[in-house]
Amino acid sequence: MDLLVKNVPQELHERLRRHARASRRTMSEVVLDAVERELARQEWQGRFAGRSTTKLGVPAAKVLEQERAGRDEQLG
Repeated sequence: MDLLVKNVPQELHERLRRHARASRRTMSEVVLDAVERELARQEWQGRFAGRSTTKLGVPAAKVLEQERAGRDEQLG
């Protein structure tokens, strides 16, 4: 299936070209990868936004601090 994108700004086109060249991929591969990642991100945000909140009983920062302290203790 083909898709034609019109009116791509010159600067964006150049950035895509440079990125494709640097990553040794075609511009099509770079664009398809970017579109796929953006759609996946949007879908994830939609699923996440629909979830109910969870009450931890303590601030999330405190939970992270405790987990990091435990990890640091295990690592030595």
